[in-house]
Amino acid sequence: MTWADFVEWLYQNKVVLIAVTCSVVGAGGCLVGLRAWLQGPMCRSKARLDGKTVVITGSNTGIGKETARDLSRRGARVVMLCRDLQKARTAAEEINKETGNPMVVHHLDLASLESVRNTAEILADTEQNIHILINNAGIMMCPRWETKDGFEMQLGTNHLGHFLLTMLLLDRLKASAPARIINVSSIAHTQGKMHWDDLHLTKDYNAKTAYCQSKLANVLFTREMAKKLQGTNVNTYSLHPGVVQTELGRHIHQSVNGFIHWAFHFFGNFFFKTVTRGAQTTIYCAVDETLATQTGKYYSDCAEKQPHPLALCDDDARRLWDVSSELVGLSV
Repeated sequence: MTWADFVEWLYQNKVVLIAVTCSVVGAGGCLVGLRAWLQGPMCRSKARLDGKTVVITGSNTGIGKETARDLSRRGARVVMLCRDLQKARTAAEEINKETGNPMVVHHLDLASLESVRNTAEILADTEQNIHILINNAGIMMCPRWETKDGFEMQLGTNHLGHFLLTMLLLDRLKASAPARIINVSSIAHTQGKMHWDDLHLTKDYNAKTAYCQSKLANVLFTREMAKKLQGTNVNTYSLHPGVVQTELGRHIHQSVNGFIHWAFHFFGNFFFKTVTRGAQTTIYCAVDETLATQTGKYYSDCAEKQPHPLALCDDDARRLWDVSSELVGLSV
């Protein structure tokens, strides 16, 4: 085909070409719009945190790190509690260079009650006030591992470790009121239930079942704690951050074949939230002024949402509180 023939062909088929071009552009625009919608809203509050101390678990990477960055920008003194001290110190130095505000790092292994107690003791000795506690760290869909105290790893890390840490810091939070306690849960709680006869799933372990149970526990804990803290001006919040492309899903990747692993990353990079967007609901619960009179509720995409009916069961919330207190060695 000569150049003249090609030009003639383009002229004769211009309607088809225009339709195809519009279809391609339209499809691309739809995908871009879908991706923007899936990213969710940003926290719009401009609240400052000058003079406030924020404690965040698991804040050396992912949404925890982005939460620490945002709250440091607002003037907070941020205390990072992390298992990997080297990563935490690197992240703290990076944020400090950006914001100029103090960053403190302490070791915390939520899979060890001894570590939780030691860290809480350090905080009691070094932090005069704690205005915001963000229980962010977690583990997802891991093999059947146990914590150092013999708990199923996901329940032990995602709930029991944070339960003990929160209880040990309550006096400091009350003394610093108004204060907030934020538990990062997940929409996975809607598929969970409390296996009261076998909380640690020793008889029939399933990684997803264990994860969903631990996330339901986060919401129930938040609900019961709100009741027990009435009149203290310490408010509680649980939340779903969204589907975020972070290291949290690393154990899922290890259990699938190469194609599924590739597809997960390929589509995840396009459709999942970035860590910055994934941190927005946590930030919203930490700073938004309209939430100052709210407590015990569940949030997603910077708005209050209705959790699963099982998460609203007061009997289960009380029972979980009592069982958790016994398991971590606290008097009920």
